[in-house]
Amino acid sequence: MQPMKVPTALAARFPKLRRGKTDGPVGVTAPVRADRRTKNLTKRLKPGDIAVIDHVDIDRVSAEALVACGVSAVLNVASSISGRYPNLGPQLLVEAGIPLVDDVDPEVFTRVQEGEVLRLENGVLLRGDEVVAKGVEQDAQSIEAAMIEARAGLSVQLEAFAANTMEYLKRERELLIDGVGVPDIATEIEGRHVLIVVRGYHYREDIAALRSYIREYRPVMIGVDGGADALLEAGYRPDIIVGDFDSVSDKALACGAELVVHAYRDGRAPGLKRLSDLGHEAIVFPATGTSEDVAMMLADDAGASLIVAVGTHATLEEFLDKGRAGMASTFLTRLRVGSKLIDAKGVSRLYRSRISPWTLLALVAASLLTIVVAAYSSPVGQVYLTFLAARWENFLYSLTGLFS
Repeated sequence: MQPMKVPTALAARFPKLRRGKTDGPVGVTAPVRADRRTKNLTKRLKPGDIAVIDHVDIDRVSAEALVACGVSAVLNVASSISGRYPNLGPQLLVEAGIPLVDDVDPEVFTRVQEGEVLRLENGVLLRGDEVVAKGVEQDAQSIEAAMIEARAGLSVQLEAFAANTMEYLKRERELLIDGVGVPDIATEIEGRHVLIVVRGYHYREDIAALRSYIREYRPVMIGVDGGADALLEAGYRPDIIVGDFDSVSDKALACGAELVVHAYRDGRAPGLKRLSDLGHEAIVFPATGTSEDVAMMLADDAGASLIVAVGTHATLEEFLDKGRAGMASTFLTRLRVGSKLIDAKGVSRLYRSRISPWTLLALVAASLLTIVVAAYSSPVGQVYLTFLAARWENFLYSLTGLFS
């Protein structure tokens, strides 16, 4: 088993994160924070922490959130790759240099205290010499082998995905075909562009790549759960926030956006209680699909001329990576919205300017120098330069007179 590695940036910021064999035991010594829901844990994590989760088939979005938090290691009570489908999260964690330990003792949640400093060594979590929990450390080779096995059973997942799609179509045919059940909203959308932001894959890069578009078209901005905070982080204010509101900050809720709660088909809306406690009014939208589907149907039903999606699921790999039967609804919702839907995903990768600001500055400076030399070399240019010099002297004389 290979020794655990700590990302260089983390090792520099946190001396307690020991690395290699030269300065003590191989492993990582850091505060431990645990939560069965990865989404909730990422709100509390600090750079250098050891994260303890219970997450079967870690998806890419969750892995990216853990990497962004700067964790020094991840302990998973469940299997990071169960073999049901080739999920992308574990590979991302290992490529980021973050040790990943699977099938950890479930009792770890009761044995560790929030923020307690423990040592992780070769898949074993230690409090001094006491073993708190242990699991199986993953590396690039073991993850690749598990991914190959998962891809072999991909056909079973595709059949399940197709069955879920047909089941969703039967249940929500009126909503999908005729828009029955879509609530009215106060925000004016008719004939305007709509930008829907989900805190998904590459959302930061794509929002940055869309700055010129946003400045020119000023689209209606819809944040889906944490997508509202993503818009605020980028310097924009969402016009509408859609979701179950389990991952939206209080700051986003208080920004003045219209709130639409995604409820279950039977009318239950867990997110409504939080909004009521905070004194916010909201519209309830019962639907079987995901919150990003609700956002797209809202925009389409309100007459949006174009819908630009950031961070949403667009490919089969992404649908399966999420590992939810409900992703079938996203597939059908995209078919319903049709050609007015454009995915911003990949815009930042499709085009990045090869001209740096310093290159542009040097070009402007060279152009100005060329103009000055050309003017100085011609009789007419010399007359203009003499005139400008005289005007400059008059300006300096006037400026001196103000202080004399």
